[in-house]
Amino acid sequence: MPDPVTPLGHETFDGFARIREIGPLGMVTLRAAPDRPELAAALAAAGGLPVPGVRRLARAGDRAVAWMGPDEFLLILPYPEVPATLAALTAALGAAPHLAADMSDARVVLAVEGARADQVLAKLTPADLDALEADEIRRTRLAQVACALWREGDGFRLIAFRSVARYAMDLLIRAAQPGSELRGARGAGAFPASVPARA
Repeated sequence: MPDPVTPLGHETFDGFARIREIGPLGMVTLRAAPDRPELAAALAAAGGLPVPGVRRLARAGDRAVAWMGPDEFLLILPYPEVPATLAALTAALGAAPHLAADMSDARVVLAVEGARADQVLAKLTPADLDALEADEIRRTRLAQVACALWREGDGFRLIAFRSVARYAMDLLIRAAQPGSELRGARGAGAFPASVPARA
């Protein structure tokens, strides 16, 4: 099997926050009814993962599972382990209605890191970053494209479609340019230092 190629070749930008491409990461989309006992058994078989709560991200070692919708979950795991994980999910779910699909190569994963990482995203997404909890995932948008984001370390992780990887990276780079930091309150209500707030 050839080595996977990330959409942006591990591109990195250092502005007032650090922007970098993460990957390759394994990502498996799982559709199944959350109240079926087979789901809990399948996630446990896929690496000891629990069923996450609504809009929550649950972790077990180097794996995580995110709630993406009422019957949709996203497993995040080491790229080489995707085939074995799919087999474990399929075996555990058996005849229960479900869909498990490898979406690893259909996504880009970006990191926004540093003490002012929230200022980068505050320019681009309507999500309330101040209200975003440590284990919470939000499906939202980055300017004109769909994305999901969560807190990670001193910043955020962001997932978008591979087809908009260049657009998303360019947006984040522009928003992280030195000199464009936000003044005042974090997130909504803050203004660039060069733009006076309206009365």
